[in-house]
Amino acid sequence: MSDDRDEFAFLAEEAAEVGAPAGLLAVRRVGVTTAAGAVSALLWGDSPDLTLLHGGGLNAHTWDTTILALGRRALAVDLPGHGDSAWRDDFDYAPRPNARAVATVIDAVAPGTRHTVVGQSLGGVTAIALAESRPDLVERLVIVDVSPGLRAEDATQVADFLAGPQVFGSREEIVEKALAAGIGFSRRALARGVALNTRVRDDGTIVFKHHLADPPPGARLNIDFRYLWPALENTTVPVLLVHGTHGFLTPETVGEFRSRVPRAEIVEIEAGHNIQEHQPAALAAALASFLTGSAA
Repeated sequence: MSDDRDEFAFLAEEAAEVGAPAGLLAVRRVGVTTAAGAVSALLWGDSPDLTLLHGGGLNAHTWDTTILALGRRALAVDLPGHGDSAWRDDFDYAPRPNARAVATVIDAVAPGTRHTVVGQSLGGVTAIALAESRPDLVERLVIVDVSPGLRAEDATQVADFLAGPQVFGSREEIVEKALAAGIGFSRRALARGVALNTRVRDDGTIVFKHHLADPPPGARLNIDFRYLWPALENTTVPVLLVHGTHGFLTPETVGEFRSRVPRAEIVEIEAGHNIQEHQPAALAAALASFLTGSAA
């Protein structure tokens, strides 16, 4: 297979969309060997204290526009089995093994630094698991459109998308499929995401980079995360939940989160599940307020 695109070719376009200078932060790809295999990441600037973890089926580039809008040094990680990170033979992409791999990356790239850890969907529950196992690494916790109380039926949009055919004749075919499934609000943003999340096979067909699109027979990703409630309830770091008006969290799920983590700040943004792609400027503003202690 081949990667036939310059992965940083879209940065100027993305920066223009949020009114940010494209060259404010230099970005480069780094790799770290972990127990889960090689883990790849995008390092924006040097010595970051902000780590971002994407959702299932996505990759580190999902945060590009949000980071550009925020203008802060950051580490955006390709979770194991995603992006340019290695696939696991055991298909174990649960929050706790993911968190162990992320901790190894942070220790290697920004040693001795406590981070604001931002995680969306699978990355959000991975962030909770990281705060549980390595509290020395986590200064603040931001959870984007996910909760330990997420119900399987509330995530059927992505599950159904991943369950269909995973070999395509063109990237445009994937964009059309995503739009038909209600994933994404902008055709242009979707086209960028698809370009950065797929590979061209030798026969010219297109496949996703992530392992979730090609699981071993009988394997599946378990999205019952209720076992993480104690970790979230017991953490002493500031917590922010950001959820989309059209995301995966129902009013009941948000209410449960508020009841179980009463000190958490909660922000709602007019967006779907992938808030970092639908409303990157609004998400960046919420993060900026939280980082200065004034989220609202």
